[in-house]
Amino acid sequence: MRDPLITRPVVMAILLTVLACSAAPRYTATPGGIRRSLPGAVRWVEEGTASYYADQFHGRRTANGETFDMHALTAAHRTLPFNTRVRVHNLDNGRSVVVRINDRGPFVEGRIIDLSYGAAKAVGLIGPGTARVRLEVLEMGDG
Repeated sequence: MRDPLITRPVVMAILLTVLACSAAPRYTATPGGIRRSLPGAVRWVEEGTASYYADQFHGRRTANGETFDMHALTAAHRTLPFNTRVRVHNLDNGRSVVVRINDRGPFVEGRIIDLSYGAAKAVGLIGPGTARVRLEVLEMGDG
């Protein structure tokens, strides 16, 4: 005999609740901002402050051994693997750009990414020098 309290709609509601809770984003506080990752996916999001670097490093070696080109769409991040592709959303003006991580940094407290001059120009960062951004990993790099 069936228990009248356990009906198909109740079971479906319980299953949907469990699934929704297990896929909830995980938030981690970092020195530069908030990092959010979704379990079971390669989705990785971080929010904080971006800055840029240019002339003083142009032509010098990056942490992965490449020659820094300030006009390329590249960036420095403290922990993401090299060659990771990241969409950088400027939260102040709505512009975005896709960059490739090829260097380490930023080394200024409170910052989460240093963009090349070319990437900074694409998101409107040159005038103000810094901006609130959201980083979204599109493709994890190889190291």
